Amino acid sequence: MDPEHKTRIARQFIEALPHCQALGMRLETVGPGHAELHMPYDPRLVGDPDTGVIHGGAVSALMDTCSGAAVIAHPSNPGATATIDLRIDYMRPATPGQTIVARAECYHVTRTVAFVRATAMDDDRDNPVAAATGAFTVER
Repeated sequence: MDPEHKTRIARQFIEALPHCQALGMRLETVGPGHAELHMPYDPRLVGDPDTGVIHGGAVSALMDTCSGAAVIAHPSNPGATATIDLRIDYMRPATPGQTIVARAECYHVTRTVAFVRATAMDDDRDNPVAAATGAFTVER
């Protein structure tokens, strides 16, 4: 499958998911085995009203979706994907009012499993909000 077709499929995947729409996720870039999604700050996603910090579940959904898009866009993956395992390390709260950016790279694909690394950050690009590693299905 050519890279442009895989990019279109990844974009359609993101745009079709209701949770992506509800969380305001936007696919910014996608290419062979990598993706970048943005989630703008939204007061409806706040997990701590005292601080205005976005709930960790929204950050988790962003990283999971970005990772899935990277797997779909990988040249060795012929079809769809689903999350097998996703470990997220939260390093600090996202800064209230700032867009959260997730970047994911699918770095290895076997016959049945794809492996991904992802990072979430706000405007402070040197100090990540969270880092993730995951395993995703490869459908043959």
